Amino acid sequence: MSESNIKNTEKEIIDEFELFNDWIGKYEYIIELGKKLPLIDENLKNENYEVKGCQSKVWINADYKDGYLFFKADSDALITKGIISLLIRVLSGNKPDEILNADMNFINEIGLKEHLSPNRANGLNAMISKMKNFAMVYSNQNVN
Repeated sequence: MSESNIKNTEKEIIDEFELFNDWIGKYEYIIELGKKLPLIDENLKNENYEVKGCQSKVWINADYKDGYLFFKADSDALITKGIISLLIRVLSGNKPDEILNADMNFINEIGLKEHLSPNRANGLNAMISKMKNFAMVYSNQNVN
């Protein structure tokens, strides 16, 4: 994948959200995405992977394979699971530098940030920061 793939994925999400007329439909869609998020290993649900600053419990882990990061996550709240599934969809499977450079503009384009409570908006920022921190750790890895 590449930065253009991140942009393409963001565009796909923006297009999907344009299909909904109101935020009730958008929230229902986010909840459905959360229900489809693959389960993570229970061993990852500990403070090492927990996102600090979230209203609900959120855990994020990343696997580094062949120069690319692949994220896994879970939350105890369905809306949060849906939000993290969007973030995973955009960032997972990309190189660390591409993740670090992603502007995550789709969040503003779909109006998500303005429709979240201040606590949830802080949690969204914390989730993005945790994912970008993983990218920072792996950005200096040598690729064969």
